[in-house]
Amino acid sequence: MYIVHIASECAPVIKAGGLGDVVYGLSREIENQGHTVEIILPMYDCMRYDHIWGLHDAYKDLFVPWYDSTIHCSVFCGWVHGRLCFFIQPHSEDHFFDRGCYYGQEDDNMRFAFFSKAALEFLFVSNKRPDVIHCHDWQTGLIPVMLYEMYKWHGMANQRVCYTIHNFKHQGICGKEVLKATGLNNDEYYFNYDRLQDNFNPFALNMMKGGIVYSNHVNTVSPHHAWEARYSGVSYGLGHTLELHHYKFNGILNGIDRNIWNPEVDTFIPYQYNIDNLEDKAKNKKALRERLLLKENKKPIVAYIGRLDRQKGVELVHHALYYSLHRNAQFVLLGSATEASINNWFCHEKYYLNNNPDCHLELGFNEELAHLIYAGADIIVVPSDYEPCGLTQMIGLKYGTVPVVRGVGGLIDTVFDKDNDLNHPEEKRNGFVFYQTDYNALESGLERAIGLWHYFPKEFEKLQKQGMNYDYSWKNPAQRYIDLYDFLRHK
Repeated sequence: MYIVHIASECAPVIKAGGLGDVVYGLSREIENQGHTVEIILPMYDCMRYDHIWGLHDAYKDLFVPWYDSTIHCSVFCGWVHGRLCFFIQPHSEDHFFDRGCYYGQEDDNMRFAFFSKAALEFLFVSNKRPDVIHCHDWQTGLIPVMLYEMYKWHGMANQRVCYTIHNFKHQGICGKEVLKATGLNNDEYYFNYDRLQDNFNPFALNMMKGGIVYSNHVNTVSPHHAWEARYSGVSYGLGHTLELHHYKFNGILNGIDRNIWNPEVDTFIPYQYNIDNLEDKAKNKKALRERLLLKENKKPIVAYIGRLDRQKGVELVHHALYYSLHRNAQFVLLGSATEASINNWFCHEKYYLNNNPDCHLELGFNEELAHLIYAGADIIVVPSDYEPCGLTQMIGLKYGTVPVVRGVGGLIDTVFDKDNDLNHPEEKRNGFVFYQTDYNALESGLERAIGLWHYFPKEFEKLQKQGMNYDYSWKNPAQRYIDLYDFLRHK
């Protein structure tokens, strides 16, 4: 099959979050299984050009219809660690992708509406006719709309669209100017509840809703999060739309790249190890302590790796820090805050705990250090408020770092409580799960994990190995996507 991904990110050349990892990892695995994959991306001025090999002109004069005129674009082509990527560069006074950042601009809606239009126009004029166009998040929500309403009448009637939602919180709420700009034009037609009209604001359009309504299949990134999206508030107002289109909606779990997140081959850690030589994990623990100036003692290391924001349960992260220290454990944190108030809060904690030999807070993100923390820590805590999939717990399991997670989204699909999971036999359980958002709930999971390390070390090691036995690589999710693509192309 011939698959084209259209997205706003692809790691490591463009990465702001987990979306970039998914686009790269999924593309790689699908290609490894014998299919042709191409990726279309914006050409940001701030992307990592050092990760692109052989960048060259692919289509010099792409004229994209925009309002009552056209915008001249160049399309470049290059390989990002083996993946064939096309980068669209508009030559416009709007400087859509010359902002020194990926997101966060006042005109983001127009920037990515243009990117969606340009990506489709590139497929159209270059005569690329993939079996399936795979779109990601709100930034590409208009692609299935324009494909169905416009481009299918010009030779693209056989293309099918799979639309993956990674985060329901950002939906691309916009006004009618997007219709005029893209050539969709008919305000009355699109300001309709059954099409693009936002479910709660009759004077706004919703790009993500457009993606749901017009695509051939919609999925989110874990089965449980798909259930939550329909029946709880995590879909941020799109629950009824998902219910109307439930017959084409499901959840497919993300994977992790086994060539990057694998203690057997990890070049960022001093000692590679596997399930049969966990004593080398202990050597990484010693190396982690030396790097972060932690005291060498008989205590478990509890870690948190990730953003410091409300979605990630930042209050519970803060509580986990002090609770771990109080319960005879060490604590390591690696993450950057998304709000100034949270950053100030944790800067204060870093200053207050600066001389504590059992604690280290690293405010920022360091890929190399993340690998060492996964390898050196004993327990990793993931207390998210909501979590569409989550990679942290899957990486932790691979590295023999026992996860303590809140039972939401993809966390509940991947971590099975040692004591209370009746759906899995004891030998298949791999961590600790709590469900409420209060401190007592967090403590119920963390206390069991820390206690098991202190008082039942053999049981703790058994739990580590049971976690390492799970395969959360891209192999199985990619096969599910391949089966889905095959189904769609024959619809």
